[in-house]
Amino acid sequence: MTGQFCSAAALVLALAGCVGAPDGADGDAPSAALADLVISGGTIYDGTGREAFVGDVAITDGRIVSVGPEATGRRTVDATGLAVAPGFINTHSWATESLIEDPRGMSDLKQGVTTEVFGEGWSMGPLTADMRASERRAQADIKFDIPWTTLGDYLTHMEERGTGLNVASFVGASTVRMHVLGEDDVNPDAAQLQEMQALVRQAMNEGALGVGSALIYAPGNYADTAELTALASAAAACDGRYISHIRSEGSGILPALDELIAISRGSGAPGIVYHLKQSGRSNWDKQAAVLERIEEARASGLDISATMYNYPASSTGLEAAMPLWVQEGGDEAWIARLQEPGVRERVAEEMRDPAGFAEGDNRLIEAGGGKGVLLVNFRNPDLRHLQGKTLEEVAAMRRQPVEETAIDLVVEDKSRVGVVYFLMSEENVTRQVSLPWMSFGSDAGAPATEPPFTNTGTHPRAYGNIARLLGKYVREEQALPLTQAVHQLTGFAARQMGFSDRGTLTPGLAADVTIFDPQTIGDRATFATPHQYSVGVRDVFVNGTAVLRGGEPTGETPGQFVKGAGAGRCPA
Repeated sequence: MTGQFCSAAALVLALAGCVGAPDGADGDAPSAALADLVISGGTIYDGTGREAFVGDVAITDGRIVSVGPEATGRRTVDATGLAVAPGFINTHSWATESLIEDPRGMSDLKQGVTTEVFGEGWSMGPLTADMRASERRAQADIKFDIPWTTLGDYLTHMEERGTGLNVASFVGASTVRMHVLGEDDVNPDAAQLQEMQALVRQAMNEGALGVGSALIYAPGNYADTAELTALASAAAACDGRYISHIRSEGSGILPALDELIAISRGSGAPGIVYHLKQSGRSNWDKQAAVLERIEEARASGLDISATMYNYPASSTGLEAAMPLWVQEGGDEAWIARLQEPGVRERVAEEMRDPAGFAEGDNRLIEAGGGKGVLLVNFRNPDLRHLQGKTLEEVAAMRRQPVEETAIDLVVEDKSRVGVVYFLMSEENVTRQVSLPWMSFGSDAGAPATEPPFTNTGTHPRAYGNIARLLGKYVREEQALPLTQAVHQLTGFAARQMGFSDRGTLTPGLAADVTIFDPQTIGDRATFATPHQYSVGVRDVFVNGTAVLRGGEPTGETPGQFVKGAGAGRCPA
């Protein structure tokens, strides 16, 4: 075996990885002790970005004890001819509820994911009694009790009840705002802002990674830059990040990006853009300016980075096709207003306006009208026969304009209605995957190909985001080398999120490990048939325990609550 290995002294955990000792070089000798598990003979992509090498990975008590030198263990897994990498990190996950229903996290597990990161604007705490009641009313096929109130309580609850994958979360800026201000378009006074900052500090002390905002949605959009900077400052004081679905991804993307950069500069928190994209054909040519703006900020000393999903279509609800003023007060108030004739007419008129809305992007126009909006998720079983049809097709069936059809569907379903918007350029997606400051997030749950998940449709990114990167963009299109892709999925993603105990195959770190075949890994889910698992991942270990063996789940639940750097030491 090669003599390359990482010294235990390298547990400084810079997450750029430790430098392997070449054959014949001095270095700490590997322990002669019998390991619990040895993954032998695989091609090791250690997550640091350095060249791959053939060797062994030894694991004891859920931690890596050696990487490279030949090792012996009580159990050996032969990985000859396969890639051995750190477990992949889904840096933008909505598996908050799917993992309650099915702790295996099947769609992500089959892609080699070992850690799910939540918190885009909304988080599972802190919750008031009214927020908990509202969450229960909004539940559809997946129903669950809510015994927690804080974000830390939720993540601890997940660990204690059992999860196959690790869980981590940002605290949602919208959640904090709703906790103090409700869902109205109001600004906090000084005392209320201090209360919101205190909630952020509490979440950071419990283990949150930072603050996450979602600024195209109500009530997140109601927050101004000063409010967001104050929340990000509270997180930054506890080594937290600021991550955001910025205010515009279309015509206003540059000012929206400037706001994120200003918040990062003003708060001292690293700034991260959720699912970087340029939405709408008329905005595709803005990519060069967007990337230049980020590179300039990075060159000035700011830590600015991004996440993305690897598809030319986004997925959210029909609320993203309607003006924000009608959504003030929450979903129930929004749906009630849509039933008022005067309001309905005004909303439909604004949805038809090519100039978009005063306060954001017009997703319906950006998608080219109803033909670019695919209906995928209804709560109401009586409407589920419409899943898989475009908004234009349903409007034709109902013999009414697409705008009125969208309004009616929201009212009839009593929900935002899950849809896919075809908005982006495939060329822009390809260009972004190789950016060294990019990580990858599905922006989706972790469903299984069985009920209740198959009762509704979904975006294929829920099943294929990472496998698509490694199959389509690495192997087929050669948009980036495999070594770099693994680094972005692991070592870089861990540093970006603020993890200190995982992300590279380094002695002392948590033994999250994925074994896959670079020649076969790939996505199978499509927009027409999204409930299809990806292929090419053989084994997955979470904290040293096998959760996928031979491509099949073991049912083990060793996942942990992965805490941010401020845990236990953020002042109240």
